[in-house]
Amino acid sequence: MVIPAALREAMQVNEGDALLAWVEDGELHLLSPRVGARQAQAMLKGVLPKGESLAAELIKERRREAEAESRG
Repeated sequence: MVIPAALREAMQVNEGDALLAWVEDGELHLLSPRVGARQAQAMLKGVLPKGESLAAELIKERRREAEAESRG
């Protein structure tokens, strides 16, 4: 699919970049992964407690599970 340069610039994609695509109510929607990630971060920003790291919480949980498994 050829997307004009002005639209690629507005979408923050370069020639050859992958796009997420879906059809909704007969309309084709295209989204760059970069913009999609920023939108997801913005949505989660209001949901997650401030100063809390999900990665750190996941690591703690995995360590607890590993410790429990090693004890039998």
